[in-house]
Amino acid sequence: MNNIDSEKINFLLADDHSLIRQGVEFVIEEIGFEGEIFHASTLQKVLETIEVQQLDIVVIDAIFPDGNSLTIIPEIKTRKPEIKILVFSGVDENTQSIKYINAGANGFLTKLSEEDEIKEAILKIHKTGRYISSITQDLLISAMQNSNTNRLKNLTEREFQIAELYAKGLGNLEIASHLDIKQNTVSTFKKRIFDKLDIENLVELIELMKDNH
Repeated sequence: MNNIDSEKINFLLADDHSLIRQGVEFVIEEIGFEGEIFHASTLQKVLETIEVQQLDIVVIDAIFPDGNSLTIIPEIKTRKPEIKILVFSGVDENTQSIKYINAGANGFLTKLSEEDEIKEAILKIHKTGRYISSITQDLLISAMQNSNTNRLKNLTEREFQIAELYAKGLGNLEIASHLDIKQNTVSTFKKRIFDKLDIENLVELIELMKDNH
């Protein structure tokens, strides 16, 4: 069924198993894309193909006989930043997907996915430039929250105490009164807190503190 008005999109399907490549090609044809579909069974062939062909989307496995695609995803993005990369692999999404996203992949999809989800992933990569499954989305949020917690650990005990009071809605005068210190001392602490957390306003501070609780 043609869902996308016969757009000409060129794909590279990279996997060392021909049956996997054929299955993905079938899904792409089902969606209704026009254009060329190229195949690669090694990482070396992937790099050769992106140099000589005009590609829009690369669907690539994680592990190949000649290495891990983590090593070439950044290279693909450097050489051809316009190419969108969907990692389609059997490696554990819970422990591996973030690595590939951080390396430059536009999405990660497990080979355990149903055909409808594969179609959805390919269409989203094409239309929005990104596909993030619910599992990987949760992992990204968790990683971001952990990062925020680590940033808060840079604060001294006094700075953290003042940050908590700001997060509760207290102003400089109220904090000064509560801690029995001068108002300009509170302002100095506020500047230090903002600098250490790399933030610019109280809204960002409140969000950080909220994530920490």
